[in-house]
Amino acid sequence: MKLRMSEVNQDKTIKKAIQIMEHRLKYNPKGDFMESPEAFKQLLLLREFDRVKEVFTVLYLDNRHRLIAIEEASQGTIDSAHVYPREIIRSAIKHNCAAVALAHGHPSGVAEPSRADIDITKKLQKVLAMIDVRVLDHLIVGAGYVVSLAERGEM
Repeated sequence: MKLRMSEVNQDKTIKKAIQIMEHRLKYNPKGDFMESPEAFKQLLLLREFDRVKEVFTVLYLDNRHRLIAIEEASQGTIDSAHVYPREIIRSAIKHNCAAVALAHGHPSGVAEPSRADIDITKKLQKVLAMIDVRVLDHLIVGAGYVVSLAERGEM
């Protein structure tokens, strides 16, 4: 006899998995963004799963690139999310972070970066550098995979 999880139970399970992954990345001394980028990618795949709108997310990291906090900086439409650099700067100062990783999902399922994605990454690199915060990466989430602008050399 096969048991099927209801969608409500599946959603609860996904939320719990996200909480567990975030906890591990915050409190595990090896939860370094640069040492374990795959763990961060898996977390983002879960967070972006089945969203119908773009959500621009910022991962705030300490000086050893461990997770301090994750915040949704903006929510948009099916194909864009307006990003306000001043709000990201405000949160970076609030979290006293040394670095950030940027992320957003493409509801279309295609994680190919747009010109706007590359432009906002460069803009945020420039403004965050003024307060000594490094942008380590911009991760774009598609259907089951994540594209890293840093790995592609596009930042």
